[in-house]
Amino acid sequence: MACLQQSDELVFFVNGKKVIEECADPEELLLNYLRKRLRLTGTKYGCGIGGCGACTVMISTYNADSKKIRHYPANSCLLPLCSLYGAAVTTVEGVGSTTTKLHPIQQRLAKCHGSQCGFCTPGMVMSMYSLLRNHPEPSMEQIAASLDGNLCRCTGYRPIIDSFSAFSPECCPLAGSGKCCMDKEEGKEMKGSDSGEEDPSLHSGKGNRMCSGLCKPEEFHPRDPTQDYIFPPELMRMAEENKGRTLVFHGERTTWISPVSLEELLNLKATYPDAPLVVGNTSVGLDRKILGIWHPVLLHPVRIQELHEVSMEENGIVIGAATHLAELRDILLSLVPELPAEKTKIYRTLLKQLRTFAGEQVRNLASLGGHIVSRGSVWDLNPVLAAGNAVLNLTSIDGIRQIPLNDEFLTKVPEADLSPMEVIISVFIPFSKEDEFISAFRQAERRKNALSVTNSSMKVLFQPGTDVIEDLAIFYGGISGTTVSAKNSCLQLIGRNWNDQFLDEACRLILEEVVVSPSAPGGKVEYRRSLLVSFFFRFYLEVLHCLKMMYPFQYPDLPKEYMSALSEFKEKPPQGKQIYQDVNPYQLPQDPVGRPIMHKSGIKHTTGEAVYVDDIAPADGQLYMAVVTSTRAHAKILSIDVSNALEEPGVVAVVTADDIPGENGAKDEKVFAEDEVIYIGDIICGIVAETYECAKNARSKVKIEYEDLELILTIEEAIQHNSFLSNEKKIEKGNIEEAFETVDKILEGEIHVGGQEHFYLETNSIFAIPRKEDQEMDIYVSIQDTSGAQELVASVLDVPANRITCHTRRMGGAFGGKEIKTSYFAAAAAVAAHKTGRPVRFILERDDDMRITGGRHPLWGKYKVGFMSDGKIKAVDLEFYTNGGCTADYSEGVVEYLLLKCSNAYDIQNFRCRGRPCKTNLRSNTSLRGVGFAQSGLSAETWIAAVADYLYLPHDEVREMNMYKNVSETLYKEEIDPRNLIVCWEECLEKSDYYKRRQAAEEFNKQNYWKKKGIAIIPMKYSVGYYGTFHNQAFALVHIYLDGSVLVSHGGCEMGQGLYTKMLQVASHELKIPLSYIHNYERTTATIPNAVPTSASIGTEVNGKAVQNACQILRKRLEPIMEKNPDGKWEDWIKEAYEGSISLTTTGYFKGYRTNMDWEKGEGHPFPYYVFAAACSEVEIDCLTGDHKNIRTDIVIDASFSINPAIDIGQIEGGFIQGLGLYTMEELKFSPEGELYTLGPDTYKIPAVCDVPEHFRIYLLPNSRNPIAIYSSRGMGEAGVFLGSSVFFAIRDAVAAARKERGLNRNFTLNSPLNVERIRMACADRFTEMIPRDIPGTYEPWEIQVD
Repeated sequence: MACLQQSDELVFFVNGKKVIEECADPEELLLNYLRKRLRLTGTKYGCGIGGCGACTVMISTYNADSKKIRHYPANSCLLPLCSLYGAAVTTVEGVGSTTTKLHPIQQRLAKCHGSQCGFCTPGMVMSMYSLLRNHPEPSMEQIAASLDGNLCRCTGYRPIIDSFSAFSPECCPLAGSGKCCMDKEEGKEMKGSDSGEEDPSLHSGKGNRMCSGLCKPEEFHPRDPTQDYIFPPELMRMAEENKGRTLVFHGERTTWISPVSLEELLNLKATYPDAPLVVGNTSVGLDRKILGIWHPVLLHPVRIQELHEVSMEENGIVIGAATHLAELRDILLSLVPELPAEKTKIYRTLLKQLRTFAGEQVRNLASLGGHIVSRGSVWDLNPVLAAGNAVLNLTSIDGIRQIPLNDEFLTKVPEADLSPMEVIISVFIPFSKEDEFISAFRQAERRKNALSVTNSSMKVLFQPGTDVIEDLAIFYGGISGTTVSAKNSCLQLIGRNWNDQFLDEACRLILEEVVVSPSAPGGKVEYRRSLLVSFFFRFYLEVLHCLKMMYPFQYPDLPKEYMSALSEFKEKPPQGKQIYQDVNPYQLPQDPVGRPIMHKSGIKHTTGEAVYVDDIAPADGQLYMAVVTSTRAHAKILSIDVSNALEEPGVVAVVTADDIPGENGAKDEKVFAEDEVIYIGDIICGIVAETYECAKNARSKVKIEYEDLELILTIEEAIQHNSFLSNEKKIEKGNIEEAFETVDKILEGEIHVGGQEHFYLETNSIFAIPRKEDQEMDIYVSIQDTSGAQELVASVLDVPANRITCHTRRMGGAFGGKEIKTSYFAAAAAVAAHKTGRPVRFILERDDDMRITGGRHPLWGKYKVGFMSDGKIKAVDLEFYTNGGCTADYSEGVVEYLLLKCSNAYDIQNFRCRGRPCKTNLRSNTSLRGVGFAQSGLSAETWIAAVADYLYLPHDEVREMNMYKNVSETLYKEEIDPRNLIVCWEECLEKSDYYKRRQAAEEFNKQNYWKKKGIAIIPMKYSVGYYGTFHNQAFALVHIYLDGSVLVSHGGCEMGQGLYTKMLQVASHELKIPLSYIHNYERTTATIPNAVPTSASIGTEVNGKAVQNACQILRKRLEPIMEKNPDGKWEDWIKEAYEGSISLTTTGYFKGYRTNMDWEKGEGHPFPYYVFAAACSEVEIDCLTGDHKNIRTDIVIDASFSINPAIDIGQIEGGFIQGLGLYTMEELKFSPEGELYTLGPDTYKIPAVCDVPEHFRIYLLPNSRNPIAIYSSRGMGEAGVFLGSSVFFAIRDAVAAARKERGLNRNFTLNSPLNVERIRMACADRFTEMIPRDIPGTYEPWEIQVD
């Protein structure tokens, strides 16, 4: 393509190969270039804003002045292509591959089961690889920190840390095996009850042998440095030769200029005063992505030496403005030990904030100058620099000047700000003084890689040798649009002594001066107000403690119980233990069933060779689609004007409901909105263009006129308007009215459970390819219900289903979110392909995916519970309402599961539950892992806790008292044998040392006023599957080829749960051939028709039954030949069978479990079996901030005979961490107009490495059988989610300890998610009492509570 203007050639290397781009576009990002231009698809798109780490690559640069090479991880979704001149890029393909040689990182991650869906895995590999290039023997702290910027929704992180820990010299050589070289052999066995018949071939042996760990470190290859690419000598020569050469790259809209001297930069800034300086693109790039801010000229000053210089001066250090934050950290780490401690207080405070700032990728891109000048309200370093009296060195063509980095600069007062022509050259950060103290604080929704809710830095200078204040500075971020100073308060406090009277006065003044508006963006208003004084109190104590240390005889000791306010949580990399039962020692070595076999795609995940929908090579003539969505939550569509969009260069078509040949979706859910929109995000039309960028940009050209209609957003509003998606469902057992009359006490209450986003790392992705004849079309789609997509597309296109072939090879996570709505995306793409006659690729960006698709249903639950004075519960009456959103989707089913599972593990003889899904103008909520039970199970444990609190009884005692004990009936009259429930409970009590640790926690709480520990143990009765037999059916097709190889097809979809791996294990076991002989074909409607969705934890067992059936048929056909030639080989038998005209292909079928439910009678047999478990978690909370640390979790679960212990344990761990997120941090926020605020990882926080319990232990109950399922196994896909509630109730236990000590009401309810705000405000104290409160109705709130 010819350049519009003459540009320089962009020269860089990728994976050791030279790349020359003659027409580099300044607006193009590296991620797009790698994937679309170089076809290196191992690097993934996850969010587009540098928040998930899926796009991580390693950048290597050479500094011609210092002669040093720098390797660092970076988010390729943020990196402008033009910034890479002279750099070497390494992607996951360059680290190792199956065709060359695996890197030890890749081998260990795969063999330690560190990938499930695999979409995040290349980013994990690259983060670790970048660390090893700089630190060949990293510490565990460095390993954990290297993953700060990487998210995983599947694994629960523990196996990833285990995999990488083997590279650390601090780590045990047996890391990853679940063992320790210092451990003695444990001879103790776990109990277990043997229920029902078992498959003798799978008996685990008489010795009850237990295995620890899931991989074998002794098999790992050592790291080979020769495998790494050297930095290209050609780039070194280029760097030397081009020192004085300005680089200019012209794009269609933007010009990129990279000057080489300060003088040149200043002249450019004078010419283009509005042109921003771009170093890491973490600010300018996000402004463009999120806010649509465009700049015609970008200046890239990274080659200017003055901007990188670091020098020591008499009174402090000078740091170049282009210094990356990771470099700043390294500079300070080397400097602090070399200087007297009294001089380094500011530097140590900066280091503290840098530890939690963003992820390692962003720390390596963002610059100090960019951080300062962008002045984000929640930027953590600016308050420290302001409190520390940092000075900015500025220059322009008019000369040099200095300005203080103070409150006026941070609030952009014109007289204190940069002029448009000025640039920051460097930052002077002074030494601290002996009588000066500085601290910084932050609290975020997640401890690392999360923007602060509120941050602060405070500094005090005393008159020498006294506690008389000479100077005081207090700065807060996250309060308004800029960092604010409590300047007036500080002025009034100068001259005061540092004592309790001063503290009270200071808090009063701060709250008067620093005002948080009741409508402040971000919400959490009262919580943020409390942090103003909580942070100051912590600073007050820190200073008192320091004064005592400096002048031990002048100041009294701090009260012992207050010492806990000084310390903040210390991070420890998580350690895991996995215990499971070994296979029968006589089982053939080649028989894989029961063994921890590596995920079939594990190696391909780690090398980037696993192909997802958007990785499929471009088809000839392909187009891209972007959708236009409603900006109103409920309105009539008056007109749609697409004329301007059609005039945009590259736009081929606009697709609307008028272009649909057949049905426009279902009765209440449309592919494209027609006359009315019913939520913000409702798809109105699709722009189809030659490139995605063109399609996306043309969306703004579509003009839509609306007429607003009545809006219903919350459950309360829906009830008032009688707006429901289905009739009420009810189950009743016993006689609750009579029972309530006989009990000693009745309690009533309610609980609210917030929704949850699926946050699969791979967004919804579709590639529709029309064939040239017979109206046929291939749909490649990331979906759990491939047949459902086929059915809907056929209906929309008005063709028979046999003309539509849907393909699903794998998904990058799903969790229920790709079951229903994805079919509508497939239909939209199919309509576009039908209209244009060309292939159409439709890949949703993260914000569109979250805006359009729904998640877990928010719940409002009411309870009435009657009980005796000993804690025995006699009657329970429950009422549930869920926020279903705008269409039916799966909302009725969710309510049904809510009711069927709402008693959890408790045997209550008189029980009634009712529920209805509310219809609102929000995105339509749907199924999400642990459907219904995640909400109603929490409700059950809430009313159990309420009873225990009222009676002053231990919660575990009330739980155990009311649990199922003997063979009994559920509330829907299905028989249940709870023996293994009791065994799991007792084993968990023992394995977790529950009583000993509870006592220790109580002792800790007596000694610490501001920190509290809590511990909780939760039982679980989880039911799998569907209550309709036809929902549980499955199909398989197995071919044996003449070379002996076997191809297996079935109706299950692989989404990371290891389904394909287990199907290979089943086929291998049944055919008695090695795994290497067998291949699993992609899920496609061409081979398996009419399959049910892959969900409800039964994918393995129902598809496994079908595969087993097919393989047994084939094996039976071969038996006569085998008997005649017992010494023959498999290949010989196959050849002979073929020559004997014996069919080597067959179908397999499983009719499904016999399940049913009569909702008129409220009884039935809805579930084939139950999964029993117990989980014990311990936490520590910070009463001043609401922060908490997950100390330890022990889970004992009845998996019966695990077909693959590694996969099952991975599912349990991943489910648990997802549940931990649901119950403690994940929060969806909606505006009063129905707009979703939380549209990506910057605003919606899922758990990260820092949230994994420090000790995470999984025990699979031995000697247990489940005769109904294949090989006596049980489904583990969803069971772990609810066990995350053990953390919720451990936090509740800690909060209760704080409330008891403060004399607060012991009977209280905490809603979910139990986040930092709710924890802090529940631990009410003198500081929460100080804050002003707003009267509801007197202001417009920033967000509404839709539950």
